[in-house]
Amino acid sequence: MSTTEPKRVMIAGAWVHSITMDGAVDVIAHALDDGRGGWVVTPNLDILHKLTHDRSFASLVEPASLRLADGMPLIWASRLAGTPLPERVAGSDLVWAICERAARDDRSVFLLGGDEGIAPKAAEVFEDRYPGLRVVGTHCPPFGFERDAGQRAEIITRLREANPDIVLVALGCPKQEKLIASLLTDFPKAWFLGIGISLSFVTGDVQRAPRWAQKLGMEWIHRLIQEPGRLGRRYIIVGIPFALRVLVGAAGTRIRGSASLF
Repeated sequence: MSTTEPKRVMIAGAWVHSITMDGAVDVIAHALDDGRGGWVVTPNLDILHKLTHDRSFASLVEPASLRLADGMPLIWASRLAGTPLPERVAGSDLVWAICERAARDDRSVFLLGGDEGIAPKAAEVFEDRYPGLRVVGTHCPPFGFERDAGQRAEIITRLREANPDIVLVALGCPKQEKLIASLLTDFPKAWFLGIGISLSFVTGDVQRAPRWAQKLGMEWIHRLIQEPGRLGRRYIIVGIPFALRVLVGAAGTRIRGSASLF
């Protein structure tokens, strides 16, 4: 079954796909049925900032098969601009949805990354939740692996031995995106999903914000309280001013578009 690329929506000069969670899972599943692999990037506000301020990163992820809006500011901006995205498609929710579909379709999954010991724990959680799911391998490369050719070779060896359909890559941005980009030609029939800290959410080692906070776009406050030292600059110094510029710019886009009609 062939698939048509979902509609692209521009936010602050970067594009994301206008698609629902179910739609994204269907795209992946149908591509696998056709023997085609792919790459999922999940832009939140931090990744959107990288896309619009780092040309090398933007070029790196341009070939991604799906860009899913993982962040309420992106949803708000799309609405203000008059090109509303249907819903937030968070990577931390996508991992559950894709594992559920993989169990149903008899597709295999490999968990790559996370802190030491997290991936095997997450595998147990997924397999308990979705009977029949085949997690065919886990691997947590050591700190600094990206500078070690031997470690990259180890990753390739493990993936070749496991031959997974879906690889969940939990290494954080941009490390996971750089690794995925380097692996695509070696594994053209696999789907790679960059999922950040999601495996730690799955295991409960890091607590995710309550659902009401996620819907209100306040998940970042919950994360900031948990890791103020690591996330303070990202969220407060960079994130808040950038979010305001994105929202104001989106509103301006709609106003200019309306004015051009007269």
